[in-house]
Amino acid sequence: MTSIQLAQRGTGLLQVFNAAGVLAAADVHVALRLGRLGREQSEAALFATALAVRAVRSGSVCLEVRRMHEIGVDAEGTEESSIDPATLPWPDVEAVIAALRVSPLVCGSPAGPLRPLRLVDPVGSDAGPLLYLDRYYRQEETIRAALTERGASHPMVDAGLIRRELDRLFPDRVAAGEPPDRQRLAAALAATQWTTVIAGGPGTGKTHTIARVLALLVAHQDAVPGAPALRIALAAPTGKAAARLQESVREQAGDIGLPDLTAATLHRLLGWQRGGAGRFRHNEFNRLPYDVIVVDETSMVSLTMMSRLLPAVRPDARLVLVGDPDQLASVDAGAVLADLVAGPVLGQENPALAQVLGAELGASAAHPDGLSTRERDRLRGGIVRLTRGRRFGGRIAELAVAIRAGDADTALDLLAAGGDDLSLHTPDDIAEVRADVLRASRAATEAAIAGDAIGALTALESHRLLCAHRQGPYGVERWDRLAGGWVAAAGINSESGTGHWYPGQPLLVTANDHEARIYNGDTGVIVRAPDGTLRAALQRGTEPYLVHPTQFPGVTTVYAMTIHRSQGSQYDDVSVVLPGAESTLLTRELLYTAITRARRHVRVLGTEESIRAAIGRRVLRASGLRA
Repeated sequence: MTSIQLAQRGTGLLQVFNAAGVLAAADVHVALRLGRLGREQSEAALFATALAVRAVRSGSVCLEVRRMHEIGVDAEGTEESSIDPATLPWPDVEAVIAALRVSPLVCGSPAGPLRPLRLVDPVGSDAGPLLYLDRYYRQEETIRAALTERGASHPMVDAGLIRRELDRLFPDRVAAGEPPDRQRLAAALAATQWTTVIAGGPGTGKTHTIARVLALLVAHQDAVPGAPALRIALAAPTGKAAARLQESVREQAGDIGLPDLTAATLHRLLGWQRGGAGRFRHNEFNRLPYDVIVVDETSMVSLTMMSRLLPAVRPDARLVLVGDPDQLASVDAGAVLADLVAGPVLGQENPALAQVLGAELGASAAHPDGLSTRERDRLRGGIVRLTRGRRFGGRIAELAVAIRAGDADTALDLLAAGGDDLSLHTPDDIAEVRADVLRASRAATEAAIAGDAIGALTALESHRLLCAHRQGPYGVERWDRLAGGWVAAAGINSESGTGHWYPGQPLLVTANDHEARIYNGDTGVIVRAPDGTLRAALQRGTEPYLVHPTQFPGVTTVYAMTIHRSQGSQYDDVSVVLPGAESTLLTRELLYTAITRARRHVRVLGTEESIRAAIGRRVLRASGLRA
């Protein structure tokens, strides 16, 4: 039976909303299946069940029942739905809530112990009830309980030693009345908290701070007579992000006294087991053996993965979560980092932090750029946001701030003004994009033929073409073909027709091979080796990693990529292709992620309407962690 046939088995609201594109066939099928098992007859309750399934599929942890009409139409296909969700026959919200409060799917059924839904009224919130699939409710409760327990106490530290090490690692002291050095503050926080969240946008020095946090903790451990060496784990949600974290920390290690550290994916850290009953070797009954665990790119960590990680961390181990809460979140349900930064404070007062920093906190309070009352409150929960951009500044940084603040007028003014770092073009004005694609490809090919792997990679990183969609007129498939056609027509890759691989060929890895150190999302280029053979050069810190092309578990030629794929990467110039304003993929987080990939110049191909739509549309990821 096809998914379409399954959907057609629904009637009434389920059928109408499935036909409109709000509910997928899978949402309807799950709701009907649960209804049969739990003997639920209420159309309103079954409709809410389908919406709850749809919410998880769309990245939310739960359904905010009072805002159910805001979830919109799916945008998974190549075409946008022509149906306005506001015109659909949405049921009365209060009637839906009343039906859920007595539903056997929520309250239990005489037919059996099945209770697949949870209806929760958040304390201290006027958002109304949240409807969960039971699995995600339990995962959220696991995270909340672990963080609450970890915030109930603080490590014992030598405040004087911490201050001396901070002075060594952050020698540029802030003058009285100046904004505080938030990197120094983050390091002090990580030394005095069991759990620390370091949030910050691109170029704010997150990995610089990570290295100094580790150096501080190593020095503190080494000062204890007879103490064993500190056991440190570096992790990230993807192999690409783990490799980048490892290289960044290693590049700084010699200057600040760090040992040689290796990073791993979270799956590898926890010991993923194929077919194992517990799935991961490490859990609440078999904790990770580390004293310090640092997780980078935490914005991409899903609720499910975080609910696996936290119970596996020893209560007396420091956990440092690092990432940008304003970026696109995990493709799976949950936006845990953003929830932690925006949610309630889970923790007690930290007297050790005041002992370590002394007057530094008080001295900067009156400065306009100093710590706000809210920031001081967040410190109690172990949360600090890095704000000083070090990688780029000027109008790219101003544009990022405007987008993050939802200020469309300022963002459009910055783009319309043009200049060396920002420009706005219509989707048909592609002459400059074509010129940049050809320039980067020509330079990469020349370097690749000469065997200059670093030069070839640098050339490819000088420009990147990013799209919101995979398919359609604004999608990667079309723009990748278009750019490839430009390169072929210019005769840049003269050897491209002689075999599968050719010098200057830009690559995107699409599958992991941990043993070969090849990770999904890696980008690289084919170069000619001194012996005349071809090798693939992958970016790995200051030195490229060379592998034979046949080693790739999955790879494709790439001239354009999705904005999601670009997360964690940086390029000199970025061209961003925006879809029409009606695209539900077009969000503030997507636009922010795209423009912050650039170091020197951002070129936006889109209309004023699409930019306003993006900035005005937030990713709706409902969660109880913020309540």
